[in-house]
Amino acid sequence: MASSLEHYVNMVQTMSSTGNFTQLCDFINKSSDTLAKNASHLDNVYATLDIQQASLGVLGILCVKFSLSNMPDLETTLIQTTEFLAKCNGEHVRYATDNYAELCHKFAQAIIDRKMYARGIAPLVQAIQKIQIHPAQLTSIHSSLCQLCLLSKNLKPALVFLDIDITDISREGGRFDAKDYLLYYYYGGMIYLALKNYERALYCFEIVITTPSVAVSHIMMEAYKKFTLVSLILHGKIISLPKYTPQVLQRYIKPLCQAYMDLAAVYLQNNLADLRMTVTKHTDIFNRDNNMGLVKQCMTSLIKKNIQRLTKTFLTLSLADMANRVQLVSPKEAEKYVLHMIEDREIFATINQKDGMVRFHDNPENFNSPNMLLELDKEMQRCIQLDEKLRDMDRDIAINPQYVQKSSGSHDDDLPGTSGKIQAY
Repeated sequence: MASSLEHYVNMVQTMSSTGNFTQLCDFINKSSDTLAKNASHLDNVYATLDIQQASLGVLGILCVKFSLSNMPDLETTLIQTTEFLAKCNGEHVRYATDNYAELCHKFAQAIIDRKMYARGIAPLVQAIQKIQIHPAQLTSIHSSLCQLCLLSKNLKPALVFLDIDITDISREGGRFDAKDYLLYYYYGGMIYLALKNYERALYCFEIVITTPSVAVSHIMMEAYKKFTLVSLILHGKIISLPKYTPQVLQRYIKPLCQAYMDLAAVYLQNNLADLRMTVTKHTDIFNRDNNMGLVKQCMTSLIKKNIQRLTKTFLTLSLADMANRVQLVSPKEAEKYVLHMIEDREIFATINQKDGMVRFHDNPENFNSPNMLLELDKEMQRCIQLDEKLRDMDRDIAINPQYVQKSSGSHDDDLPGTSGKIQAY
């Protein structure tokens, strides 16, 4: 082993044992060129260092290996990275979260390039848990994990993180990019869509399009398209965006999504035939955006909403008349929709098979069953937890030096004699 690599190993072991992690990070960053020049010996250095005791030193080696233009043995590097992410010391790698996150992204990209998506899921789950200070903290690695879960169609590992509301973002030494934030919620929305959890999907897409920005990114535009379709499925219209939505998005997004605006406008007319014509007109756009599946669900939701509207007008109705009013092909198709809606408790009705009549009923729920009380208790607990989080965040803001300084400055401006003008509010 070259003397320069021996020096690297000795310095890593010495500084790691004495706890000089900040200096060690500087040393490792300065040693990247030396490590790259001795690329053929890096596997020996990896084997020499203990992953738990010298995590930062091993991290430096793996980062250099992934940065090489011609990596000699990618499979070996993937195995080493998987081992490292499982065994590394979380307290150590938090001193170099920027390099750590970069390693995870390059590892994920290598996995994606080789189309072995499932292989990267468990290591990235471990990687996130290593550097998270608390479960509600978002790291840039979250987005890569969600991407792998979508590609592998194994969504459950991502839900462990997606189901937790984010209250903090890991700075990762200034490396954390807005793109990682947007992608995490965009991929999260797609995962919830696959699970038919439309409310949570809508929440994720709304976060993407309401993120402060000075330009409309491609991610925001794609999120807005899905936001529009999910809004139609859930609410029958495009729901209003919050007041804090960037002005640039509200000004420019609709012209960029004209096909979706046309679809939403026709949807409001409750005419299935016109909706089908609009879908046919913009089929190429919806297919290009990979949103045709959602568009078809919009058509299905319109049929269901029209059936629900009939329950407010009629007590009984024949399947043939229902098919005619809802613009379905046959009474058999109307029966299929009614049965699915009864099963999903979207309507309450019974079908008389002899005469083909549907009788609509009121909601039998009296909100006094043990299960309903349990659901109410769960919702109350969630509200209590949310209130506690808001109080904690309010306290953190109140003691934030920047907030205190700005707040004090504004108060000084309001003192008598500090300004010659009196402002009316």
